Amino acid sequence: MFQRLREDIACILERDPAAHSAWEVLTCYPGLHAILMHRWAHACWHNGFRWAGRFISHMARFFTGIEIHPGARIGRRVFIDHGMGVVVGETAEIGDECTIYQGVTLGGTSLSKGAKRHPTLGRGVIVGANSQVLGGFTVGDGARVGSNAVVLKAVPPGATAVGNPARVLLKEDEAQREAAAARMGFSAYGVTQNDDPLSQAMKGLIDNAAVNSHQIAMLWAAIEKLSTVKQGCVPADAQTTEEFDAERLNQLMR
Repeated sequence: MFQRLREDIACILERDPAAHSAWEVLTCYPGLHAILMHRWAHACWHNGFRWAGRFISHMARFFTGIEIHPGARIGRRVFIDHGMGVVVGETAEIGDECTIYQGVTLGGTSLSKGAKRHPTLGRGVIVGANSQVLGGFTVGDGARVGSNAVVLKAVPPGATAVGNPARVLLKEDEAQREAAAARMGFSAYGVTQNDDPLSQAMKGLIDNAAVNSHQIAMLWAAIEKLSTVKQGCVPADAQTTEEFDAERLNQLMR
């Protein structure tokens, strides 16, 4: 038990730049206190002392503002940051190295007793503030849930879920769009990567501009081939060089 406590404290010191000492973490971090009390409650729950487990869970909620059902399973080095308003349901499972922010609900959408009603978080999942993950599905390893998202279906490993209801953004799609933006000299991700309308509009413009740029390059290659056969087919005022003013666009986005 003391080994796991040392792991938990080291985990918080690594992930929270505001944490200055192990003593500060041990005495002033409600997320750590909630996890410690949950271990006691979980042990009682699975050894048949259901009332004792629920009572310890209730006291943890009173002192920390974090409600974790004693039946929930929590892995190693889980970090609940701030924590006020976090609710974790009975059949929820939280994998190792997960990070959960304030106001998160790992809840259920079914009332069937004995069913898997709450989500399973894989290893290294990050769940943003005030987001709701509802249902007995899995959020894959390394996935991210954006702040205020409402997730109602499974999230693949490494993906990001944002919005209400949440839409899944695959890592490959985000990487391709970022590469297209970099080729044009700027990145819309300096604005935001969430569901802000301006961000979504900028992403659409980048995708469209990347396709148009490729098509124009192909057209100019064909025209230059024709010009070797028929002189003068390229107009004198044709714009054959790119005039994409990235600096001006960056100024507008600031």
